[in-house]
Amino acid sequence: MPDVDQIRYYHAHLYYDDGEGLAQARTLAEQCQSRFAVQVGRFHQQPVGPHPRWSCQLAFAAEAFGEIVPWLAIHRGELDIFVHLGTDDDLFDHTQGVIWLGRSHELDLSGFSPS
Repeated sequence: MPDVDQIRYYHAHLYYDDGEGLAQARTLAEQCQSRFAVQVGRFHQQPVGPHPRWSCQLAFAAEAFGEIVPWLAIHRGELDIFVHLGTDDDLFDHTQGVIWLGRSHELDLSGFSPS
């Protein structure tokens, strides 16, 4: 189990299902990037990795968590957002080190190995 000082970053995955959701995700990501130091990933239009829905990843430093996650909670609209830790333990990060904004979704964890 990682220790708090091992949290290097966070990822927030914006989940959507269709063109309308994609447009909402793009708008939210652009607004977030203009306000905070976040890296915006690709806007996937199919499930990728463990994610069961279309998604886009926002990456940010651990120190920015207290500003970014509350902002996402307020501004997410209809989007569900999966937030997880970034340590050296991917399985832990995607199972125990998670926060859901909106509805939670079952992830495909078959690609992760226990540390």
